Amino acid sequence: MPYGAAMSAHGIQVVATIPAKEDGIEGMRAALTALAEASREEAGCLAYDLFESATNAGVFITVERWADKAAMDAHMGTDHIATAMTAMADHLGGGVSIHALRPVSVG
Repeated sequence: MPYGAAMSAHGIQVVATIPAKEDGIEGMRAALTALAEASREEAGCLAYDLFESATNAGVFITVERWADKAAMDAHMGTDHIATAMTAMADHLGGGVSIHALRPVSVG
């Protein structure tokens, strides 16, 4: 998980993009759906949403919010992360990009 994540009043926000192979979209969807469901049950998880790109089929996006860095780090050590990584392995169509977000002051 990326470090240097900034804590905001709303916790730590993370966005990940996960590309699936053309013939691996359904398998990736199943693996990520199970991951999202399990992640939402974690004590430090404030939000965990799963999307599929409307403009790039087979690219999945998670939008996550964690109470703090400890919760985010604990998430990465869970059994459901390990299970998801194994389940996703044959379906990955490229590198996974994980972005911890830093708020930008506007106005």
